[in-house]
Amino acid sequence: MIGDKIDNFTAKDHLGNTFSSSKENKKLVIVFIRGQWCPYCNKYIETLQNLAPELKSKNAQLVIISPEKPEFIEKTLSKTKTDYTVLYDEGYKIAEAFDVLYTPDSETLNFYNSKLKDDFANSRSDHSGRLPVSATFILNEGKEITWRHFDTDYKKRASVEDIIKNLN
Repeated sequence: MIGDKIDNFTAKDHLGNTFSSSKENKKLVIVFIRGQWCPYCNKYIETLQNLAPELKSKNAQLVIISPEKPEFIEKTLSKTKTDYTVLYDEGYKIAEAFDVLYTPDSETLNFYNSKLKDDFANSRSDHSGRLPVSATFILNEGKEITWRHFDTDYKKRASVEDIIKNLN
């Protein structure tokens, strides 16, 4: 997908403000998370706080994409103390556009539903069990993908160093 142009996408943040990728004149660092119930996602968001000065110096903005409804995104913000934009990917439209959507196997889904209960079952816009791969993309000002980190292992995330190195 390197070199692919991403069509405009819009989504609301936890406050109901609409974000539109086409209105951003900056590079975008797009990070997909699974949700506030995922300790790896929360720790990763905390790690990304170190990017703030580099983002500013490279005319870039970090945008976190979550499949969770706004009231659950509030929990993400509370747990991570992030100042970054977190968008609700209602209907998984953004995850589908970036081709990062998958459905865990039934054993994993049963585990999530039994251990996480409402935090998993009711947090998303549907009950399909689908989740985004924990992927990171860098888009240039023209909204072309210039770099990506994609690993189906949710424990493996793009490093802050790799993001900075690839923010040309």
